[in-house]
Amino acid sequence: MAGETPKKRVAIFGSTGSIGTQALEVVRANPGLFEIEILTAHTNDELLITQALEFKPNAVVVVNEKKYDNVKAALASTAIKVFCGEKALEEVADFDTYDVMIAAIVGFAGLKPTLKAVSKGKIIALANKETLVVAGDIVMQMALENRAPIIPVDSEHSAIFQCLVGEGRNPIERIILTASGGPFLGKKPNFLVNVKRDHALQHPNWSMGAKITIDSATLMNKGLEMIEAKWLFNLQPSQIEVVIHPQSIIHSMVQFEDGSIKAQMGLPDMKLPIQYALGFPNRIKNDFPRLNFRKYPALNFEEPDTKTFRNLGLAIEALQKGGNTACVLNAANEIAVWAFLKNRIGFLDITAVVEKTMAEIPFVAKPTLQEYFESDGEARNFAASLMKL
Repeated sequence: MAGETPKKRVAIFGSTGSIGTQALEVVRANPGLFEIEILTAHTNDELLITQALEFKPNAVVVVNEKKYDNVKAALASTAIKVFCGEKALEEVADFDTYDVMIAAIVGFAGLKPTLKAVSKGKIIALANKETLVVAGDIVMQMALENRAPIIPVDSEHSAIFQCLVGEGRNPIERIILTASGGPFLGKKPNFLVNVKRDHALQHPNWSMGAKITIDSATLMNKGLEMIEAKWLFNLQPSQIEVVIHPQSIIHSMVQFEDGSIKAQMGLPDMKLPIQYALGFPNRIKNDFPRLNFRKYPALNFEEPDTKTFRNLGLAIEALQKGGNTACVLNAANEIAVWAFLKNRIGFLDITAVVEKTMAEIPFVAKPTLQEYFESDGEARNFAASLMKL
C-alpha cells in the first residue's frame, strides 16, 4: 500500500543465544514491522535450523564447521544460503541486504562482524558489550565516520540511552549503572571459595546465557558495562558510578548538571530493550507484563563490595588506565569463566587469573586494531597457561 513504512530487515548475529531468541520473539510479534534477513549461530545447529525454517532468512551461518552438513541438508529444499566458519560472519555482515544488525555474539568473537557492519553504515543494536570493551575507541570512531548508529541493547545502557532522548544539549554530570548484585550479594570470600558452577548460574532476577550470568555473579559484568558506557556516551571514568539495586527495577540513571536525575524503570525483561533498539525512534505497543508498584513497596540501593568482588575493581582500573588494558582484562576473563564453567578452576580463581594476566601483558597506550588482536591473543595464552589448560 502506498505510504506504508517498509519493514526493517534484521540480521541477528548470535540468534540461538538468550538475546537472539528473545529478539526473534519480538520479530515474531511484529511481522508487519520486521523481517529476518540473516541468522548466525556458533554450534546450536538444531535451533538454527528451526529458526531458519520459521523466519526464512536470506542467509544463515553456523560457525562450527562440523555442523555445516546438517544445516545445509536441512535447508536444502529452501532458498536459504548456508555458510560456515568464523570468516563467514564477516562475509555476511558485508551484505547490503539488511538494515539493522543485532550484535549478540558473546565475547570477543563478536568484534569483527560488528566492525564490518559499522563500516557499511548499518544500524547496530549492540548487545555484545565486549566489542566496545576491547576496542571502543576504534569502533566509535568508525561509527562516526560511517554514520552507523549504535543503539545499546544491554538493559543498563538502553536505560541511559532512553533517559538521554531529548537531552542532546544538556551535558551529563554522571551516570549511575544499577547492578542486582547477583546470586551472592552480601557473601564474603569464605563462602565464595566453595561456590560451584550450578550455584553461580542461578541469577535472582535475569535469565541470561551462562557466560554473562557468571560475569554478573563476579560483578565483572558491571565493570565491563562501565567501560562500555565510557565509549557509548563519551564519558570520563569519574562520571560513571555503580550502585547495587537488588530488585532490578531501575535499570540505570542519568544525572544532569542541574542535579536532576532521570531513571528508566521496568520489570527485568530483556525483550523491552531489544524491542526499543529495533523500533527506535518509535516505541512499539506490546503485551509484556507491566510493573505494579504495589508489589515493590521498597527499592533498595547500596555500595558495591569491591573488596570481596574484586573483578569490579579490576575493571575500574582498566577503565582508568585505558590503552589495551580493558582488552587484556576481557580476554583473561573469557578464558577464566570458560574454565570455571568446565569445573577446571574455583570461583575466586577467576579474579586471580584476570589480575595476574593484567600484570603480565605489556601496556599499549594507543593500540591499533591489530595490536588489540595481538593483546587479546597474548592475554588468552597467558591466562590459559596459568590454569594449565
